[in-house]
Amino acid sequence: MTRTLRLVMFDMDGTLIDSQDFIYEAMRRAFVQMGLPELGRQQVLSIVGLSLDKAIAALMPQLTGKDVHEAAELYKQCFISLRAEKGGEGAAPLYDGVRETLESMARDDFLLMGVATGKARRGLDHAYDSHKIGHYFVTHQTADHHPSKPHPSMLETALRETGVEASNAVMIGDTQFDMEMAKAAGYHAIAVDWGYHPIERLGAADAMLSRMSDLPDYLNTLWGNEA
Repeated sequence: MTRTLRLVMFDMDGTLIDSQDFIYEAMRRAFVQMGLPELGRQQVLSIVGLSLDKAIAALMPQLTGKDVHEAAELYKQCFISLRAEKGGEGAAPLYDGVRETLESMARDDFLLMGVATGKARRGLDHAYDSHKIGHYFVTHQTADHHPSKPHPSMLETALRETGVEASNAVMIGDTQFDMEMAKAAGYHAIAVDWGYHPIERLGAADAMLSRMSDLPDYLNTLWGNEA
């Protein structure tokens, strides 16, 4: 039987790693330094997945372009400081079952994996290094090379890099922006229920996972036991 090449793209924050403490505290510190009001954790997490400038503009719509840029730079500095305080981004743990699932899927030569994240490439590399998972992925799409999610640029580029057709690709994420990006690129959209957006915001998903370890079986069903 001739096998078909498939592509599985993952979001990072809220899907593979639980970095909410880093994200919330870095944003809180940045806003405090600028004399802006503190926001609640859920309000901050609601914008995870957007590029940094868009996220800050959504949280603080009263800011001008210059102030948004200043806040973004402060956020980056605060995030780096937090990473040093906590001994690296390894303090943001992998979710249950992630490593085992990636290892299992990596054994299939016809199943390619990649990442599409709102992180910059520098931040993604820190996450890879901290958790030793970068070798599982063949395509790495980050916010510093693409428009913000939900624009489909990240996923379209991943298709070009891997030679996979959109009909043979899935996007796995925890936010509304991931699901909308997947649909815009023609991917199958798979949501996870352990991330940063409530389930009611994930209505564009074709399926919902409650455990990462369920992913291989779901893909087998989706692709007729080829995955």
